Amino acid sequence: MTAAPGWRPVAARAASLLLRYPDDTVTAALPVIRDALPGLPTAVAEPLTVVARHRIGTGIGALRTAYVDLFDFRRRCCLHLTYYTCGDTRKRGEALADFAAVFKAAGLEIVDGELPDYLPAVLDLAAEDDSGWRLLRDNRIGLDLLTASLQRDNSVYRHVVDAVRAMLPPPAPDEMAAAARLARTGPPVEQVGLEPYGLSTISGGRR
Repeated sequence: MTAAPGWRPVAARAASLLLRYPDDTVTAALPVIRDALPGLPTAVAEPLTVVARHRIGTGIGALRTAYVDLFDFRRRCCLHLTYYTCGDTRKRGEALADFAAVFKAAGLEIVDGELPDYLPAVLDLAAEDDSGWRLLRDNRIGLDLLTASLQRDNSVYRHVVDAVRAMLPPPAPDEMAAAARLARTGPPVEQVGLEPYGLSTISGGRR
């Protein structure tokens, strides 16, 4: 396992928690997250601070309702990275297996009930091992499309994804072209091929 250097593990863990469903454990961590953010680079700290303050200043019931409405019922705001490039196809099942292999090689367990391409889970991996950053770089298209969807919904959570993107190299021209093409056409659809994970469709935020 190769630990990510410096401030990046802190930033990755904070982003993971700020993108997770605001259950009691995640909510209890908010003061720790808030206190850690000033030590991060401005381009990362500022957007994460927006979301931390939002969660601290919003009632828990309203937070949970808004989160479920956004991530569990709007497929275009899916937190599963391979959905954007693979949709519900055989290729998606293969991509999930590749993600799972990266977690295994890093010696990390995937939380029960979560898929290996779930963005908070990948951020947790990045906090512990450089392979998580490689997964994020390799799936930059999904991050860009997720940001665009969250911006259209005027969601505060777009700031978290902005912070993650700020920690990655700029997209290459071919990645920008692919993201534009997928934004026009949407993910491919073929309701088969995910049997190893017991799934036929995947969306939402708490899996």
